[in-house]
Amino acid sequence: MSDALARLSEAGVSVWLDDLSRRRLVDGSLARLVRDRHVVGVTTNPTIFAHAIEGSDCYDDQIADLALRRVGVEEALRALTTCDVRGACDVLRPVYDASGGVDGRVSIEVDPRLAHDTARTLAEARALWWLVDRPNLFVKVPAARQGLEAISACLAEGISINVTLLFSLERYDQVVEAFLAGMERAREAGRDLAGIASVASFFVSRVDAEIDRRLDALGGEKATALRGRTAIANARIAYEHYERFFTSERWRRLEAAGARRQRLLWASTGVKDPAYDDTRYVTDLVAPDVVNTMPEATLNAFADHGTLPPRGIRDTYVEAHKALDELSGAGVDYADVVQVLEEEGVAKFDKSWDELAGKLTAALNEPVIGGTER
Repeated sequence: MSDALARLSEAGVSVWLDDLSRRRLVDGSLARLVRDRHVVGVTTNPTIFAHAIEGSDCYDDQIADLALRRVGVEEALRALTTCDVRGACDVLRPVYDASGGVDGRVSIEVDPRLAHDTARTLAEARALWWLVDRPNLFVKVPAARQGLEAISACLAEGISINVTLLFSLERYDQVVEAFLAGMERAREAGRDLAGIASVASFFVSRVDAEIDRRLDALGGEKATALRGRTAIANARIAYEHYERFFTSERWRRLEAAGARRQRLLWASTGVKDPAYDDTRYVTDLVAPDVVNTMPEATLNAFADHGTLPPRGIRDTYVEAHKALDELSGAGVDYADVVQVLEEEGVAKFDKSWDELAGKLTAALNEPVIGGTER
């Protein structure tokens, strides 16, 4: 059944899992996905952790210990999530070693409530890097404008970064600029550039969901014909930008000093509209040296009936630009769409983190075993 995933890997796509829980570590399901489904990386986010912790008793003993130690909720959240990520890093460590550090990566996100505070984002990234203490970690930093300097600063200090919540081509260009600047600072500081890695997580299905909603509101044949076309076009043009950036003279100087490219990572690849093929955000975005991080349902769907595209991504650039032009002609403001998505992305993770913190606060304040009140 996994032959389709093998062919995807052979085409240059690194297959990552967009999920993590203590249960996956305890029951060995993550290790089995690595062994049997060609999974070579893991991504997490606050929503994933909220679902994992709320829906499992695997965390009860650790929460009880944290409560006995009177640990505050913020530090308790860090302890729970970094424990899972450290365990996943250990599961993926053989992949990391075998790939020379390209894959085998596990991502953990800074507190999303810090997305608009550069100094606190940097401080949180340092803390997570230290707490997990694994070379195959990625610290996730939102791509919001205020995070750009934090991205550069982290890379300059040798912290490997997953830049997340990317929706727009303009923001992607700014993120690559921040990456290049950070690596140049690392080089000036005498750091080993080969040990610093980064991916830029470009979100896909959320773009179609928002634009399709606006097209449906406009109505008419022209709007209907444009449904489901923008997200893939947007991502393909991002790859076109990627190719331009990483063939530039500026990049070649860094590469000569040992730097690795910042790979594009396709995120939000689970299909939200049941009218669409359930593997479209995998099949239609096959390209050399990219990552596709999938929820398990999408991973299983591709393993079952996924196919590779009939043409290379470079053959799609013209029609991708045309799709964005037609969107503007239909009256949908691309700039507004991507701005809304960026703001909503941070807000959704804020909400997940706040809800989890509230439930954890209650758990930390329950009576301890034996009935002794804290």
